[in-house]
Amino acid sequence: TLGFGSTKKVEEAVAKTEDKFATYWPRNIMILFGPPGSGKGTQGPKIEDLLTIPQLSTGDMLRAAVVAKTEVGLKAAAVMKAGGLVSDDIVVGIIRDRIREPDCKFGFILDGFPRTLVQAKALDKMLAEEGAAVTKVIELQVPDEVLEERICGRWIHKKSGRSYHVKYAPPKSMKVGADGKPIAESMLDDETGEPLMQRPDDTASALVKRLKGYHSETVPILDHYSPFGVVREVNANQDLDTVWKEVEGSLGRTK
Repeated sequence: TLGFGSTKKVEEAVAKTEDKFATYWPRNIMILFGPPGSGKGTQGPKIEDLLTIPQLSTGDMLRAAVVAKTEVGLKAAAVMKAGGLVSDDIVVGIIRDRIREPDCKFGFILDGFPRTLVQAKALDKMLAEEGAAVTKVIELQVPDEVLEERICGRWIHKKSGRSYHVKYAPPKSMKVGADGKPIAESMLDDETGEPLMQRPDDTASALVKRLKGYHSETVPILDHYSPFGVVREVNANQDLDTVWKEVEGSLGRTK
């Protein structure tokens, strides 16, 4: 068995190797794209577990920076208090602070940023100053009509957060009208019998707007990163296991 001194030496050697790895091997810096309903919420945590790098959400980072009263957090708080929109510079500053944390040593996954080409360029500039660059951009692709079925079929029980889907997990009470659509009054929670509701964002008209925004913002960003050979497209219109296999395959380093 190893004595205390030997164990300490092993730990020191491991730490030294990790530092070397972090210094000389490119960090895994990923951006995950996908329209609403594409399964980002499912695939993101799986990538996190596989690569042991954190998934960073701009909303979470912003709230944490405000609570921690960091320099950029205070700037953001002042802007939000005045009812303004937090600028790209502030968001990039918050990301810069966050990726200096020890858990980002080997990389991180960005979700919800960049949303525009200007933001992508600002991100690239900041990463270059940190001696890093985006190493992988994964886009989960699902046809718009499939997303409409996935999203517009969602109903929730507001109090408990229980969710239902007219096709995949309908409530027991659901009745369908002559038009083939569920009758709203029949959409009741299985456990309480209370009425279910649809989120305002989950209606067909809201979705069309969200998808239009997503495509017009995302295409230029993908075009921006394509010449670097880091963009991978994943067909997310398949069963979860198959989608994960494709995601896993796209994570390998380019030969």
